[in-house]
Amino acid sequence: MPDNGWRIAGNGEHVTSEDPRTVGASSADRFEWFCDAVSNHVMPVTLSTSHPSGFHADIADLELGSVRLSTLAFSPVLSRRTSAHVRKGDPEQVQLALVTQGAFRVAQRHHESVAAGDLVLTDTSRPSEGANVEERSTVAILQIPRSILPLRHDKVQGLLGRRIRGDSGTGAILGSFLNSLVAQGPSCQPSELAGMGTVALDLATACLAQQFGTPDAAPAEARAQAMLHRITRFIETNLDDPDLTPQAVADRHNISLRSLYSLFTDHPTGVAAYIRQGRLERARADLRRPQSNGHPIQAIAARWGFSSAPVFSRSFRDAYGMSPSEYRAAAPHRAAVNTGACRRGTRADATHGHTEGLGAGDRAGRTGGGGEAVRQ
Repeated sequence: MPDNGWRIAGNGEHVTSEDPRTVGASSADRFEWFCDAVSNHVMPVTLSTSHPSGFHADIADLELGSVRLSTLAFSPVLSRRTSAHVRKGDPEQVQLALVTQGAFRVAQRHHESVAAGDLVLTDTSRPSEGANVEERSTVAILQIPRSILPLRHDKVQGLLGRRIRGDSGTGAILGSFLNSLVAQGPSCQPSELAGMGTVALDLATACLAQQFGTPDAAPAEARAQAMLHRITRFIETNLDDPDLTPQAVADRHNISLRSLYSLFTDHPTGVAAYIRQGRLERARADLRRPQSNGHPIQAIAARWGFSSAPVFSRSFRDAYGMSPSEYRAAAPHRAAVNTGACRRGTRADATHGHTEGLGAGDRAGRTGGGGEAVRQ
């Protein structure tokens, strides 16, 4: 983002604002325009900054079906939402903010916390205050209509303004997923984003329920989604283990093999195919690197858990339509390679940032002042 620019965005894209009031305007006028934009298009608030002439901000939105993910990066600012603001306009949401850069102070319902790499929950129907008075902050905010959050209202209200740790447990899982959405979401189709919104809601529900001290308060589906996310993350970080099998994954997570297969019922691939495709993607990336030219293909296959070179070659050809050696030979001349192309179809995976082929083998595996309050 240019140091002297103001940008506002939609649909996951960062674009330059073309509002006529900003053309030729001073930095102070742009801050006033920002205040109007937030109050008119987000919710009524009062914003103030001690350095309006040096104020910079960046906003992007992702529509995720029933929920929305907004990313805001902003200079120090103080935000106040009073009872009068609530009466003037209320989207009737709970907003779960992940602070990814800087530290952010939030106060609501007699609770005050400072989040840095953590999450914090607020309710748009209550007065609130937020500030990042010392440094620039970046915040990803999941906006959830209260009507679709399947948790008791009184329980949720007890979490307002409280810090939720983002470095462990369900908070870390949710935070990782939101960061993946921010990075990969703009390249997804609307139908994919709607599905990601359902997953985000389920993970947020599980995360909040965990804070009650009673995880069983979360619906079974939300708990299942949280477990599936933990399992896919575990697979992604252990693809080089030749002993990584569906049974090993089930044992590691203290569930039966049947339960593991059940978790993948609605996933585009089965668990065995998910492991295989992840390994193929890693091996293909190695083949594409010039520095790997001196490494035998068999060694690359073994590095990513394939039991033999013939098994690897057959799987590679099934997925990409050519042998590993053919791919390696063509790679230097394929600067514009479609990194998600598989012969039998593709799926952009917003959670893990790679593309998975949907072949017949996949089905077999299955059956077997702080601007965070700008958004508060």
